[in-house]
Amino acid sequence: MKIVIAGAGEVGTHLAKMLTDESHDIVLLDDSLNKLSKISNQIDLMTHTGSAHSFEDLKKTGLSKADLFIAVTPYEERNVFACSMASYLGVGRTIARINNSEYLEERYKNKLRNMGIHELIYPESLAAKEVVASIKQTVTRQLIEFSGGKLILMGIKVRNNAPVLNKSLKDLDLNEHNISVVAINRDNVTIIPNGKDVIKDGDIVFFVTTPIQEQYVFELTGKKVFDIKNIMFLGGSRVAQKAIDKLGDNYRIKVIESNLEKCKQIADKYDKVLVINGDGRDFKILKEEGIDKMDAFVATTGNSETNILMCHLAKTYGVKRTAAEVENLEFMGLAENMDIGGVINKKLNAASYIYKFTLNAAISKVKCLTASDAEVFEFIAKHDTKITDKPIKYIDFPEEAVIGGYIRGEQGYIANGDTLIQQGDKVVVFTLPSGIKKLEKYFK
Repeated sequence: MKIVIAGAGEVGTHLAKMLTDESHDIVLLDDSLNKLSKISNQIDLMTHTGSAHSFEDLKKTGLSKADLFIAVTPYEERNVFACSMASYLGVGRTIARINNSEYLEERYKNKLRNMGIHELIYPESLAAKEVVASIKQTVTRQLIEFSGGKLILMGIKVRNNAPVLNKSLKDLDLNEHNISVVAINRDNVTIIPNGKDVIKDGDIVFFVTTPIQEQYVFELTGKKVFDIKNIMFLGGSRVAQKAIDKLGDNYRIKVIESNLEKCKQIADKYDKVLVINGDGRDFKILKEEGIDKMDAFVATTGNSETNILMCHLAKTYGVKRTAAEVENLEFMGLAENMDIGGVINKKLNAASYIYKFTLNAAISKVKCLTASDAEVFEFIAKHDTKITDKPIKYIDFPEEAVIGGYIRGEQGYIANGDTLIQQGDKVVVFTLPSGIKKLEKYFK
């Protein structure tokens, strides 16, 4: 697939690297020669120096023969206009990065489609959803719902009090309880397990199950769900504000923000949120504002190191649930090893959303897993595809991937070797990066 990306910022660069690794034909357009030169030294791709607002510059990228145009510059008006221009020039599909949630309203989305903008992506809103999920689901590292929660995937860190510790998956016989273990992350290495694999202390184990069995998974892993009432946000970023929007009025929320003007804006916007102007890295301020009485602490400043360290500090004050926005991908493993809880990365969220448009199969959901280098897909099984030919145990499925479950009608099920996938089923597949392209032939 030929893909043109406008914008060589963090999101555009990460996307280019990820898609180049999957052997797509990538062209990266930016008006900064310096940025493009640096990227060219790291990634094998074509670059063009020019403006996404110039028809001539867009033409030079070979846009008329491209399958997908992705506009991810920092400016939403440029992205929207560039997508409209790209559609006029004949590109197959367009995706625009935005930072205004109004565009996501259906009445405006229809207008934008008429202008040639086929898809919209709002990374801050996607990150905010991760923050809210992290706060509401207090015992998981990551929680993903499929088809409105008919199946769920939970990444849980196993401690030395877990009943599953040092037991093989075969001995646990989880299939009898409608539970499947699709992956184990051990020392930052992801394992696609078989029945002989043993769960060890410190493993992050990814379970797929139905909502009715969720509590049983918690019992197996020695987890106790606790209520969240008091939440402290370090940094009043757009991610923090979108998260506050989604949390509603059921929580007591404090925001510590160093920028006075931003403090005033947040205070005007949220009547029930207490906003403190100050440096949240100051231990005295944190103590004065009662960090030891918080149930959750969320760090969403623009600095990954600060977010990780302050969440670690909050843990030492007894805060049970912490979440950090970590935009530096090199720090993701560090954050996991420091046991800070939820880790949110806008680039990974954006990549997950966009990735499904690059595969030749029907996909309803893609998620990069923050506690793993793997991804999880929700494929839609079509008539006369390889996945519907015969029971799973007779299909030569990639060893880097595993089918965790499937949704048929209104019900979710855990898959086993005797499962025969049917047309219309939504199939949840967990895969390492090396297995992604191999999956296409089973679902297209």
